[in-house]
Amino acid sequence: MVGVPIRSRRASVAVAALTALLVSGCSGDPARPGPTPGPAGTSAGPSAPAPTPTGDPATRAAALVGTLSDEDLVGQVLMPYAYGDSATKVSAGSAAGNQALAGVDTPAEMIAKYRLGGLILVGFSADDPTKGNQETTNVDNPKQVHELTGGLRAAAGRLAAGPAPFLVGTDQEYGVVTRVTSGVTVLPSALAAGAAGDPALTEAAWRAAGTELAAMGINVDFAPVADVLATRSTVIGSRSFGADPKLAAAQVGGAVRGLQAVGVAATLKHFPGHGHSADDSHQDLPVLTQSAAALQSGAWPPFTAGIDAGAMAVMSGHLDARAIDPGTPATFSHKLLTDVLRGQLGFKGVVITDGMNMPPAKRWAPGEAAVRALNAGNDLILMTPNVGQAYDGLLAALRGGSLPRTRLVEAVTRVLTMKFRLAEQPPAQMSTLNAPAHRAAADALAAAAVTVLRGACGGAVRGPVTVTSSAGRDGTRATLTEALKAAGVQVKPSGGTVVHLVGYGDGTGDLSAGAAVTVAMDTPYVLAKAASPTLLATYSSSRASMTALAAVLAGKARPGGRSPVTVPGLPATTCAT
Repeated sequence: MVGVPIRSRRASVAVAALTALLVSGCSGDPARPGPTPGPAGTSAGPSAPAPTPTGDPATRAAALVGTLSDEDLVGQVLMPYAYGDSATKVSAGSAAGNQALAGVDTPAEMIAKYRLGGLILVGFSADDPTKGNQETTNVDNPKQVHELTGGLRAAAGRLAAGPAPFLVGTDQEYGVVTRVTSGVTVLPSALAAGAAGDPALTEAAWRAAGTELAAMGINVDFAPVADVLATRSTVIGSRSFGADPKLAAAQVGGAVRGLQAVGVAATLKHFPGHGHSADDSHQDLPVLTQSAAALQSGAWPPFTAGIDAGAMAVMSGHLDARAIDPGTPATFSHKLLTDVLRGQLGFKGVVITDGMNMPPAKRWAPGEAAVRALNAGNDLILMTPNVGQAYDGLLAALRGGSLPRTRLVEAVTRVLTMKFRLAEQPPAQMSTLNAPAHRAAADALAAAAVTVLRGACGGAVRGPVTVTSSAGRDGTRATLTEALKAAGVQVKPSGGTVVHLVGYGDGTGDLSAGAAVTVAMDTPYVLAKAASPTLLATYSSSRASMTALAAVLAGKARPGGRSPVTVPGLPATTCAT
């Protein structure tokens, strides 16, 4: 393959791309292969973008693929992270982190060097990768995110694949996994939406949130979570829409429609179903012990609903489905991704790996892992732990034959098709951020989610009220206190009727024996051990959820939610439907 002239190679690429569509998505390293030779001895290295192709997205993708060199093709299937709050100017800590990750200083240099198809924005930094927002994170505030994404696109626009819009993604699930948290409309968690039980409310809320993502320059959301909460998985928890596959499916469909109506690609995750194991793939390889039939009926309905709603992407999970491909993480399983996801479930879009920096994917070196993932059926490699090694491994495998050219072309064609589809939506404006109509959509969803699992349906709390909380929830306590005052409830620092808030990750040790009301702001399982005469669940600690809770406590709203998971000894609600 190395000696094939570029004209012949590009012709074969174009033919393969069209066939796939008809049958269906500055290196100084001495070991790095050189650029593919171009005609008359020129280099196929960094070059001006090809003219923007015309036609529908699939036709435009096929035309562009036919112009790309090997290096460009490889770059388009990589979607790493990069450190820094700007594309071109970063802190010393971020520059050092990028050097270790990719041998460059800035995100823009990473895009140029590896001809990247996209980047994921993360909420950790090179200075302190275990913490939340630091000075070098990608997602400090909306204005900074907008400027960063603009700089990333400017860098990508100079690539040969520049006519296809650059992908910028993030994990904006809402609830416990929310990357951009200030200056935007924050929705309640997926489990709260499941409790509300109205896909129309979910669709409206996710459309509002998607509009704001698009305004900041984010066009891929690694959401919604399509995992059914079949176990008490703490890593999935309130990220799931619930334990009932049919009800969760309806919610997933609503979220997909909302996001994609405003030009943000939805990503169903984590196939074949992380909620069917209580283990955490960030630590080890979870095992799904269910039969194939049980997975089909219990895990896959939300994925099918998302696919039917037009989801552009599916994320493969680091999960061992023993009944289908024992011992092989789904990320690397041809049986699961090609035979089941594409063949059985009929998915035709882009398959994206879960983070390749997670332990189940690090059993192989970055280059080999990337090749294995592509050959299994993934189209985008997410968060490789070493960009240079992944790029080199893919390029060497392509030229050596262990990565079939047709497989790479198929993957790039799908990625470019998705890019051109996203480009059809006009860009949103920053003025939409946290707009009143968007807040109203979030408020409506949160209000419909509040659930009474014990006690009178919507009875007002006799004031005055004292709000307490489990450790680390001071901010949420203050939010509820202000919401109660706004609802006309007298609040005292102590001595009043105690309303106790229990949050994410809290156990029975965080309960308050003297509380008249206990409120679960994440999964409601903890309420099974609570002694309070009144038990409520909001499934979320967002401002919208606390405002909705205050309205219920003040007797101004009826709590109509139903718990989307079973809490031992408690009904789904005490309010008649």
